[in-house]
Amino acid sequence: MIDDVLSYLIPSLVAAATTSILLEWWVRTGLRLGLKGRDMNKPGEHYAVEAGGIWVLLGAVFGILSFMALSTYVHGDSGVVTYLAVSQVLLLAGLLGLMDDLLGWKKGLSQVKRVLLTIPIAFPLMVVKAGYSTIELPLIGVLDLGLLYPLVVIPVGVMGASNAFNMIAGYNGLEASQALVISLVSLLFALKKGIWVVIPLLLVMIVPVIVFLRYNWYPAKVFPGNTFTYGFGAFYASVVIYGNFEKFGLIIFTPYFIELALFLRGLIHGVYKENFGRPSSEGCLDPPYSRAYSLTHVALIIMKKLKGCARETDVVLFTALIQAVIGVSALIVM
Repeated sequence: MIDDVLSYLIPSLVAAATTSILLEWWVRTGLRLGLKGRDMNKPGEHYAVEAGGIWVLLGAVFGILSFMALSTYVHGDSGVVTYLAVSQVLLLAGLLGLMDDLLGWKKGLSQVKRVLLTIPIAFPLMVVKAGYSTIELPLIGVLDLGLLYPLVVIPVGVMGASNAFNMIAGYNGLEASQALVISLVSLLFALKKGIWVVIPLLLVMIVPVIVFLRYNWYPAKVFPGNTFTYGFGAFYASVVIYGNFEKFGLIIFTPYFIELALFLRGLIHGVYKENFGRPSSEGCLDPPYSRAYSLTHVALIIMKKLKGCARETDVVLFTALIQAVIGVSALIVM
């Protein structure tokens, strides 16, 4: 029993320590190197260090490797190849996001290139044939896809999740809060269903995200960047695939399907939306458009009607609440 607890505790502590040490260094070093971006939701000139998400991903990777080491050398279990594949997915996604972050906002990869380059991220999962070919989908039921699963479903799932998670972003603490809620609810689901293989993966992501929120919460010292959004999206797809709970994963991502619908609505109206609000000198945020083209816009409109002043933290908490309600509902129903 103690060995089992330590098998989860030690990797989580390694992940937390790695992320904390690297983030503390990055906040100082990034500013000195000029790798900073403007915080668009604040009046005047406010900046934070870019690409902080890479250290969350590295923390999770070292946590996974620690779990693998304990499994191999302490418990004599050498069948941890899928964990290694997940760590490679995190590194590949992080490299793609880091490249985009370093090139700069709206100066990096085009949207089409981003989508296409997220496909190879799934290769580690494909080569180890992760997951199960029999899946359950909402409104469809149980399907046995055979070879279509590793060759089609896995790359499409990783590509879709990594790009979808990148859509709801742009506020201090928003992306990290979403990742935390999704991971926590998924952890509860895994415990409820006895899907023990994904529990160490979720734990070594949850802890670094909590550490990161200390630096990313309002007013942020560091931004997560596409490094984090691509990385977490690809990671969550990997966990869902490995744990064979695609139906639950799709339901959890309901806010991102809503976000896609609002984004397409914007394109129909000739608007390629931005999530940022329009800051006032009082610290309030106004919706950037006359209509809502993002869940963040919906949050701004509702908070302004309820409170008279929508603040950045209001948007983050409102969006996290939506994610939590959907997650808990799915947890209860399933």
